[in-house]
Amino acid sequence: MSKQQTLSQLFALDALLEPEEIEIRNTVRKFSNERIRPHVAQWFEDARLPARELAKELGTLGVLGMHLDGYGCAGMSATAYGLACLELEAVDSGIRSLVSVQGSLAMFSIHHWGSEEQKQQWLPQMATGDALGCFGLTEPDFGSNPMGMRTNAKRDGDDWILNGTKMWITNGSIADVAVVWAQTDDGIRGFVVPTDTAGFSAPEIHKKMSLRASVTSELILEDVRLPASAILPKAEGLKGPLTSLSEARFGIVFGAIGAARDCLEVAIDYSLSRDVFDKPLAGYQLTQAKIADMALEVGKGHLLAYNLGRIKDRGQVTPEQISTGKLNNVREAIAIARECRTILGANGITLEYPIIRHANNLESVLTYEGTSEVHQLTIGRALTGEAAFR
Repeated sequence: MSKQQTLSQLFALDALLEPEEIEIRNTVRKFSNERIRPHVAQWFEDARLPARELAKELGTLGVLGMHLDGYGCAGMSATAYGLACLELEAVDSGIRSLVSVQGSLAMFSIHHWGSEEQKQQWLPQMATGDALGCFGLTEPDFGSNPMGMRTNAKRDGDDWILNGTKMWITNGSIADVAVVWAQTDDGIRGFVVPTDTAGFSAPEIHKKMSLRASVTSELILEDVRLPASAILPKAEGLKGPLTSLSEARFGIVFGAIGAARDCLEVAIDYSLSRDVFDKPLAGYQLTQAKIADMALEVGKGHLLAYNLGRIKDRGQVTPEQISTGKLNNVREAIAIARECRTILGANGITLEYPIIRHANNLESVLTYEGTSEVHQLTIGRALTGEAAFR
């Protein structure tokens, strides 16, 4: 019998990483496996997450806003951040979502578009996990078309008055601060909204069958009065929220392939231990064909993510390239989760194994932060020069 190789060995993935990046990856993997993996199936079944407790531990680990500079942030490379997302989502998409929304949406928006006062007030405590953030863009009737949002901000003397509703907001009901995007007379603008402001509420959304180990909420703004200093001064129009979304999508490129890798590793281990007709399931050609085909896609997904990480580290990545990564890696990850489930048979539908949980979670990842159709049209526009969104 020949020696069994790992996926990383088959594609020589570590040869593409720097020693510091491997150390960061291994540190996050160890934390994820020891602190989160033993509990996450129960959290998923119970539809709960000890988010505040976890946020402080993740802050101590240094992954919250780890790709941002200053204000208590670690200032790591984009590739290192991507590897952290990969290892977190290898355990559960909901955990990566917690980190992604905190660092790449809420913190990034304040870091990139905010005033010095806003940065000093919020970023250090968000980096440690002492304050949680959320990002309010999607509305009940406007997901893929944020330009149509109805949430509005009106001037009242020096203040702003916000009214509207946001939907499907990760961390919403547990957040200390919300970055909320609203229509104004000067176009779409972003606002930093402390969640204890009068008129702000965030009821949690229940009865989800996906991302159950994640807090998802509605945001309701009823005559929320904010001072002039609450506006993000450097963000005007859709460029503000779309730039932030591109940051978060980058983490998904890595994260989704982490979920796929976990499914494949579990399926391989199961196929070696499960006897069918007096020999291991892994010894059948049809099983090996499935494993080989999935390994190709998981390996290629890693290579695509690593390449985008290097391009981003050079400051040259484009939104179209990130769309390419998200479209491919999420689409392949959900297909791999479903195929791995077939190897486990009936055992694949139980929470004793992570595969059905990954598959359910990836249904959300497939459509949030840009549906597959939106990314297809983004790539199509890049290649043809024609916009086909309308």
